[in-house]
Amino acid sequence: MKAIIAEKPSVAREIASLLGAAEKNDGYFEGGGYKVTWALGHLVALGMPEDYGITGFRQESLPILPDPFVLTVRKVRKNKAYEPDKGALKQLMVIDKVVKSCDSIIVATDAGREGELIFRFIYQYLQCTKPFERLWISSLTEKSIRSGFENLRPGGDFDGLYQAGRARSHADWLVGINASQALTITANSGIYSLGRVQTPTLALICKRYRENKNFVVQKYWQVQLWHRKEFTDFSSLSVSRWDNMQKAEDVQKAVIRIGIATVSTVEHKTVTEQPPLLFDLTGLQKEANKSLGFSAEETLNIAQSLYENKFITYPRTGSRYISEDLWPEIPALARALDEKPSLKEACKKITWGRFNKRIVNDVKVTDHHGLLVTEKVPTVLPAKENAIYDMIALRLLEVVGQACEKKITDVTLQALHYDFTLKGCQILDIGWRGIKGSFIDEENGTAQELPELHVGDELKIGRAGVLEKKTKPPLLYTEASLLSAMENAGKEIENDDERKVLQGIGIGTPATRAAIIEALFSREYIIREKKSLIPTDKGLQVYNWVKDKKIADASMTAEWELALAKIENKEGDAQTFEKEMETYAGSITRELLALSDSIEKLPALVCPKCKKQHLLIRDKIVKCPDESCNWFQFRNVCGVVLTNTDIDSLTTKGKTGLIKGMKSKSGKKFDAYIVLNEKGESSFEFKSV
Repeated sequence: MKAIIAEKPSVAREIASLLGAAEKNDGYFEGGGYKVTWALGHLVALGMPEDYGITGFRQESLPILPDPFVLTVRKVRKNKAYEPDKGALKQLMVIDKVVKSCDSIIVATDAGREGELIFRFIYQYLQCTKPFERLWISSLTEKSIRSGFENLRPGGDFDGLYQAGRARSHADWLVGINASQALTITANSGIYSLGRVQTPTLALICKRYRENKNFVVQKYWQVQLWHRKEFTDFSSLSVSRWDNMQKAEDVQKAVIRIGIATVSTVEHKTVTEQPPLLFDLTGLQKEANKSLGFSAEETLNIAQSLYENKFITYPRTGSRYISEDLWPEIPALARALDEKPSLKEACKKITWGRFNKRIVNDVKVTDHHGLLVTEKVPTVLPAKENAIYDMIALRLLEVVGQACEKKITDVTLQALHYDFTLKGCQILDIGWRGIKGSFIDEENGTAQELPELHVGDELKIGRAGVLEKKTKPPLLYTEASLLSAMENAGKEIENDDERKVLQGIGIGTPATRAAIIEALFSREYIIREKKSLIPTDKGLQVYNWVKDKKIADASMTAEWELALAKIENKEGDAQTFEKEMETYAGSITRELLALSDSIEKLPALVCPKCKKQHLLIRDKIVKCPDESCNWFQFRNVCGVVLTNTDIDSLTTKGKTGLIKGMKSKSGKKFDAYIVLNEKGESSFEFKSV
């Protein structure tokens, strides 16, 4: 009898059905020589400080460096404390029972670093010694699962993957627990959360926000000319920019008087634009955010659902390529898409028999290949799932298309002694761009249709205008651009040698970046304004405290990702990495505890109701410690978080300054003061008109 451990009940049901394990029991299926059970995600996790006998936030306990780390059943928060999750405990007992009744184990958790860690932590917690093999598949179709069972791999082949997962888990614990406790102790005004990847990501957002808000916009003026030749209208723009409108207007008047612009240079070049590669998870999340406004987490959840329903391959992939042995299946996948009405027109534009093999690269396929559809084509899907599915399907049709050939023309004109430029673009072969009919070209976005032009041609100036323009600040991050920044963190490093080593290494992984962004929302460090990510006062406060500290250094985090990748490939040593992380945890703990003198502390504020007790000031609430008094004030009022200055003013003067941008229940913005009456009850006071 063999035990099979999947990651979710839905996957276990699929596997059980294929293997003939039809007998349903409490927590597992049985039949055909198999018992199939599931893990419900992370049933076992690293213990918290309390599991090492360390309670509360105490400076003398830091840094906390477990040796060894303790594994515990997943816990849930209840009555201000954590206790074992009853559902997790029950399923863990089922797994223990199943494993003990079998001779060996087949690991069928998700085929990735976290899936491997989920199984190994359970295996270690149960002190199991049974031999195990690995089911390694990229889709949940019957064909893929059967092939996987015919080619089970020794469990030891994935020791590097497990060691990398465990090292990542230990590193996140060491940094997150110690840094969070150190900053919370130092700030003494609530609970603060820091993390190995979370904090550098927050720093990226806050730094960009500051650059955007501190940017000094400057006006400048350019002169635009309009021409007509061979029944074609086109325009040119001055190379010079003037910081004075009068100077630009003087040039405009002068060139109008001349009335002629002479072609001084004409350059033609043929550009071959190769089709895009397949989506990896981060690429899909970026495209879905730009085109559909979906968050990274929403896109991941939709893709996971499509995967579990067998419509696409494993979504948590970091590769955009496929291996040579998968190439013969691509034509059938593309042909099957013709069954879906929304894809019929695109399928007609495929050049059958001349598929582009650019996506085939065995070296660049990591744990999983790029995102593909499967041979199972959906007929009806919810709107959002349909949008993501079509995005993946259309990308497949694009990647096998031929290159797009374009003729780019750069022209310089001269009027008086001023140069004017224009750009033309002519499609010679539409190639892959014809699949969606998309001609958007960011590089040549200002290109226009031009007549035949030659050096020496004289063009009449039909009219001329002065354009007022402004310098633009760095754009605020959207989730799409933030994912790019996280993905390319290594490229921002100033040291040339370090940049070369870390090029292509980001912070976080495709599978974890969405969760990191969502953590920043849940910590109330950032909010969304339309598509932009904006730091809250709390987020900016944390950034101000840690921006120059090691924990906010994205390049260091990128170096760790490189080290974890080496451990995964059995090129690095996990123990050495963990020792370095212990040293680092001690270092950042000392840095954060030393912040005490630089962090602004509120004076001891007296309760405005009982007039006796000193208030407890936390990140979400300000309250009186006397339960019989029970005065409190939430810090988040109608979407705006009260600052320390607001709290000081409210409790000492009975009134805050004017708070702007609060939102009513109907979503309408308003400005108001918050005032206290003699009983300590708060209300709004509106500014008199």
